Amino acid sequence: MEFIERHIRPEIEAALEWSRVVMIHGARQTGKTTLVRGIAEARGGTYVSLDDDEQRESVLLDPVAFLSSQRYPLAIDEVQLGGNRVIVAVKRLVDEDQTPGRFILTGSTNFLTVPNISESLAGRVRLFRLWPLSEAELVGVVPTEIDHWFEGAPRPAPVTDLSRADYFASACRGGYPEVVSLDQDQRRHWFDDYIETVVQRDILALADIRRAASLPRLLCWAAASTSSEMNRTDAAKGLRVSRSVIASYFEWLQTVFLVHELPAWSRNLSSRTTSRPKIHITDAGLAASLLDVEPEALASPTSPAAGPLLETFAVGEIARQLVASPRKRSLYHWRNHRDRDHRDREVDLLIEAPNGDVVAVEIKATSSPSPQHTRHLRWLRDKIDVVAPGAFQAGILLHTGPLTLSLGDRIHMRPIGCLWTQSTQ
Repeated sequence: MEFIERHIRPEIEAALEWSRVVMIHGARQTGKTTLVRGIAEARGGTYVSLDDDEQRESVLLDPVAFLSSQRYPLAIDEVQLGGNRVIVAVKRLVDEDQTPGRFILTGSTNFLTVPNISESLAGRVRLFRLWPLSEAELVGVVPTEIDHWFEGAPRPAPVTDLSRADYFASACRGGYPEVVSLDQDQRRHWFDDYIETVVQRDILALADIRRAASLPRLLCWAAASTSSEMNRTDAAKGLRVSRSVIASYFEWLQTVFLVHELPAWSRNLSSRTTSRPKIHITDAGLAASLLDVEPEALASPTSPAAGPLLETFAVGEIARQLVASPRKRSLYHWRNHRDRDHRDREVDLLIEAPNGDVVAVEIKATSSPSPQHTRHLRWLRDKIDVVAPGAFQAGILLHTGPLTLSLGDRIHMRPIGCLWTQSTQ
């Protein structure tokens, strides 16, 4: 496939100007190698892959000597495969010479969950997560829509002729660079091989997994539960393993970036606000493959997987855009269990800025949205206005139709495609 510019690259380049080490972690096959090799070469540096047996053996013979003899910046791909010896060598070298931008490290496991890496390089490393490709990257658009949401002024007329079927085709395709140009049959085989590689190679190499057969089953359970609150007790019953095994194995699925969690958001609006996180498969295409569903089936109004999968797709797009932004914003979900009116209320996504400003997002598979679909957004807006006046910036209903409409008092309807399309104004 043709080269696609990653939106996170300017942030990485900026970090190399002041941080001694830059770490880019993310799932396998998200494009880390292409990204770091390009950055290192553009700066006159060197690239080394510890996924290559010969290069790994050369490094491990004498890590300090090898690493100190290379041109900087030195990009070390899949650094976790070098173990503590490589990390200690990097630490020693950047402590002896504190010049910024000496090392660019990548890893297919979560940096924060590998103690020898995170502890040894604490205070010396700037961390980035690389997701699969966003829709905005695929179409070559620098996204600005979320910034408009926080300004309380969503764009009035995004240009999009995408249909409901188009959205499900994009969701089932996913964003892994290797699958973008594949047809459905090829994509199915690619995902099967990918899952086997990550589960059988990466997780089993890192963890003491005694019931390895439970891992693929747990991943399929997570796909069936994508966009839902995490309930380890239900998973344990369904998979016939202990709750402690579910907790441990689920952490490993997060460590290799197959799933991610949205923590529950609360500003003490109610003592009944849930504390359970919501789970999402990291890539909607991966989720669709695990569920064995195709775009044609999802486009049916009666498809039970359509809503959860579309939500995972939209949440993933927003998460990808946020990590590439210089503005720090965090993602949550919100749910309020039965209140005095005996109603459950929930909002799919809460985006919160460091100053406490909030944007609430609902995601619907419908192509014919109505004001009724915004009722939870309006309820949450009113509650936040009471406890934190001025914090609620916008409530956005994302849908699969063409309608662009502002309903007044910070509530708006927009096509999902507004996240990666240009405005007419």
